[in-house]
Amino acid sequence: MANGIIDTLNVKTFFRMKKIGLLYGQENSFPQAFIDRVNAKNVNDISAEFVSIDKVIQGIPNEYAVILDRISQDVPFYRTWLKQAALEGSAVINNPFWWSADDKFVNNELAARAGVNVPKTALLPSRDLPVNTTDQSFRNLIYPFDWESIFAHIGFPAYMKPYNGGGWKHVYKVNSAEEFFAQHAHTGQLVMMLQEEIEYDSYYRCYCIGGKYVRVIPYDPHQAPYQRYLDKAQGDDDLEGVIIEQVANLNRYLGYDFNTVEIAVRAGIPYVIDFWNPAPEADEATIGAENFEWVVETAANYAIERALKQLPGTDNLTWGAFMTHAVPGNQTAIVPGAKKTAAKKSTTPVGAAPAEKKTTEKKAAAKKEPAAKKTTTKKAKAKE
Repeated sequence: MANGIIDTLNVKTFFRMKKIGLLYGQENSFPQAFIDRVNAKNVNDISAEFVSIDKVIQGIPNEYAVILDRISQDVPFYRTWLKQAALEGSAVINNPFWWSADDKFVNNELAARAGVNVPKTALLPSRDLPVNTTDQSFRNLIYPFDWESIFAHIGFPAYMKPYNGGGWKHVYKVNSAEEFFAQHAHTGQLVMMLQEEIEYDSYYRCYCIGGKYVRVIPYDPHQAPYQRYLDKAQGDDDLEGVIIEQVANLNRYLGYDFNTVEIAVRAGIPYVIDFWNPAPEADEATIGAENFEWVVETAANYAIERALKQLPGTDNLTWGAFMTHAVPGNQTAIVPGAKKTAAKKSTTPVGAAPAEKKTTEKKAAAKKEPAAKKTTTKKAKAKE
């Protein structure tokens, strides 16, 4: 009888305890800092650890209430495991189903539908035939492609880059049709995009966590990796509010829990240049100590928030406004072809990191960091 009571109590304790798991790869500084920060908060019945997988069998659930994914973009095995975990009720950060369906070209289209400014962009077929295809596989594709119309629409200079790439790989600046064809000849089976160059006055990389906590960082994409993240004093205080608002709105629309967005500002108008980074870099040596602290603290608090809300056996994924709006058959375009307008100072930006140990979600007003002497930013050109 006593053993039965103890067994019952153990089962109840098991189901009451919630684990936050971290799935990661080659990175070093963020993973341990994240685990330590979650556990240091001593939230009742919540702990964090590195995910451990020794088998994956249908019908056998995993033990994690929340899984923060930092590597499945490179490991298909992990991506499928995460989908199974989500079906079992794990809150996976980011949603593995949406991430699998998404790409940079689709993101650009969705951003435009959400009322965010994006560069003019065209999708290009791969230079070489994909594996297991022949000329007969492309009977619907007109050859040659209408390059003249594409070039007239995008203009030169322009940037050519993969439709689903990352890490600044295979990005080419082309100044003419001749340069375009010369570079495109080396892209093999990659599906590329051709994108308008935005000659910008200032450039930013923004972390967004939970679709509401945003950190805006002045950024120079032309510098070496360890020198790209600039001092906050080089930003524009008047633009920060509207950038925060646009970044948060865009991530809520797409449904990303953890993402970075790169923004180029031209003549007072923010353009989103790259915003498909659901496992963004978080190395302390690269992003700097202050940015690293913000990312670790905010990610830990958000993971705890999701764990407290997680209901076993139910759908605990984040589905963006695009999906929740489109599934019932509602219109997905806000104002097609809307005129671009210059940014105005926002009065209700979001972006402050959540306070430690708070579990109730609140609408946060952005807290600007102490004003510092601005430095003149040289005009440069968006690389990606």
